Amino acid sequence: MDATELRTAQAPLKEQYRRDPAAARTPLLAAGRIAAPGITFDVDQFAGTSRAGLHRATGGDGSDACSGDMLLEALLACAGVTLRSVATAFGVELRSVEGRAEGSFDARGTLGVDRDAPVGVQDLVVTFTVETDADDAALAKLATATERYCVVGRSLAEPPAIVVRRAVPSA
Repeated sequence: MDATELRTAQAPLKEQYRRDPAAARTPLLAAGRIAAPGITFDVDQFAGTSRAGLHRATGGDGSDACSGDMLLEALLACAGVTLRSVATAFGVELRSVEGRAEGSFDARGTLGVDRDAPVGVQDLVVTFTVETDADDAALAKLATATERYCVVGRSLAEPPAIVVRRAVPSA
């Protein structure tokens, strides 16, 4: 897809959202369940089900997906698609792109060992190494726009509400 095709695909959507801002509110959904023994949770994903479990630093054995790694995967996916979209819109040719999302968490926080230790992934950095003829100013513009428009990255600025409710018994 080139910039013209991207603009053509997005133009009617942008116009619709200008006319009807409520139409731009796009629902997303993830679903899962406890379906296996142990401290695990099965999450439905595009290519199947992933079983998330405790990280080795919190008592897991490493056989299950770590939700922190899954968070970084979602962040990298969103930032990568956003980078490619922004580069296309700006007319910046990217011949190849390699991406990494990195961060760390302090296990003391999540295990309740130290109430002053942070809970959550800290020091998140997404790095793209690109093969391009674009100059440094264009790369800086790509980074700024990618950060600005990456939905997952922007979502990390505010913690989600967590609701636990009783299931309604079936009749």
